[in-house]
Amino acid sequence: MIIEIKDLKAKELDIYARLNEAQLLRYFEPDPGIFIAESPGVIIQALEAGYEPLSLLAESERLDKEATPIIERISSLYGIEKASGLPVYTSDREVLKDLTGYALVRGLWGAFRRKPLQHISSFCRDKKRIVILYDVVNPTNVGAIVRSAAALGMDGIITTSDTVNPLYRRSARVSMGTVFRIPWTVAGKEESRGHHLIDLLHNAGYTTAAMALSENAVSIKSDRLKSADALAIILGTEGYGLPKDVIDSCDMAVKIPMYHGVDSLNVAAASAVCFWEISL
Repeated sequence: MIIEIKDLKAKELDIYARLNEAQLLRYFEPDPGIFIAESPGVIIQALEAGYEPLSLLAESERLDKEATPIIERISSLYGIEKASGLPVYTSDREVLKDLTGYALVRGLWGAFRRKPLQHISSFCRDKKRIVILYDVVNPTNVGAIVRSAAALGMDGIITTSDTVNPLYRRSARVSMGTVFRIPWTVAGKEESRGHHLIDLLHNAGYTTAAMALSENAVSIKSDRLKSADALAIILGTEGYGLPKDVIDSCDMAVKIPMYHGVDSLNVAAASAVCFWEISL
């Protein structure tokens, strides 16, 4: 259902233009909220992962090229009635840029309903290599870590409640849509704090390894990592790293050997090195 935008203040456009990520997350509270997928490629991957589309926002100049194939895919997944009834809001590039504050990525955005999240206890079942993002607040880093985790064979990702949500639009875009290919969940407020999350991981049978520049940290090449039957890699935010009580609660601290006086890598780069090492 093509709807030409004539009123930039229309309530239906709030999710694209006037609601922040936190408001979208809580849009249907207490049920899961909404996320915005940017670019046709990310939208397709969200559809194929089973996320329900709510609407599309498209540049009129790209309607046939970018939106039409998406609508056809929705028709094949959900039926003709769902596809024909899906609102597709459209206007020219400059109008949409004024509306959203951004140029649409490849001329197309999509709004989707989120899925319920698994509790950690059920999420961890049968996963041997998982990643914990502890209060990682940069969406670019989160997206890059998700992409590396998916590409390099990790089985799943758990984020703390204060970590940027993997479905925030920039995170999902930077991940190149791999956020829809690797399982992930979010720890509750209480579970996210300090040693509580590490205790849960230990109870689930994981050896826990904190990526940290501690004096007693072992090399990323240590056999202790590769020999662990079930391993959880804990990554902290850029700059501050992991809190001391989290590091102390882990079975080991792990570091990547550095040269030329460099003390550390960006957390996203460090994650890729780590995942590669433990996947060999």
